[in-house]
Amino acid sequence: MPSGVWVIHFYRNGPEHIQGEPVDFVQIRRRFDFRSIEIGRWVTRAERDVAAGYFYNALCDLMLILQAPESLISLRGSLSLQYGTGGRPGVSAHYQPATRSFALAKNAGPGSIAHEWFHAFDHHMADKALSGVARHRLTSDAWLNNAATIKHPLNTLLFQCFEAVLLSEDGSQPSPLFYASAQMDEQQGIVYFSRPEELCARAFEAFVQDAGIKNSFLVKGTKATREAQCGLYPQGTQRDRCNSAFRHYFHTLGRALQQQQQGVNA
Repeated sequence: MPSGVWVIHFYRNGPEHIQGEPVDFVQIRRRFDFRSIEIGRWVTRAERDVAAGYFYNALCDLMLILQAPESLISLRGSLSLQYGTGGRPGVSAHYQPATRSFALAKNAGPGSIAHEWFHAFDHHMADKALSGVARHRLTSDAWLNNAATIKHPLNTLLFQCFEAVLLSEDGSQPSPLFYASAQMDEQQGIVYFSRPEELCARAFEAFVQDAGIKNSFLVKGTKATREAQCGLYPQGTQRDRCNSAFRHYFHTLGRALQQQQQGVNA
């Protein structure tokens, strides 16, 4: 490893995806069909090569956890990835609906992939699960605000995910996750943690971290952090309900996408 290269060791416990020669971002784009991948000018070539391996493993692990094909990871080639560029002051990672891209900071972004990917997915599904929504709206937010739904078995399963995250078990009240998040917002004088899209992204993080495959470059912090102790991630029976709903939805979606892909290639 060349001297001065940014290196952080991320815990991972999963199958080996990289065989033989190391991967680069060109291979990542080809395999997953991202619309584009942009690397910041402050990322050295050596740092880029190291990061590519982490990204490749993380995206492959996410694909296995969701039991879905590559096309889901890139949202049918509509999603762009930025690394070490497009950052915002004080923000380690963010998703930009206007450009359908998610950006991770070079040093602080790792561990945020699952969260930002779900924002992208949440946005991608808006015109497929709901009707009459603005282009920038995310599905979870519009659904909670009573947007008209499009009837489809997969959409029903997606809405069940939102119900598990946002509502109490009987559906009559906001969820424990919402109340804990709203309390944090009140303490900090903001409206952020309790926004439906943030609640759903954090619940998705918990689902990914609870999977058998472990990858701290993909996700971390839903169990033993201050945020988790404050209830900003699902806890107890609600966590179980969220995990079950996400698992059922994504595994069903994955099967549908794989069958569709096999039909095209037949």
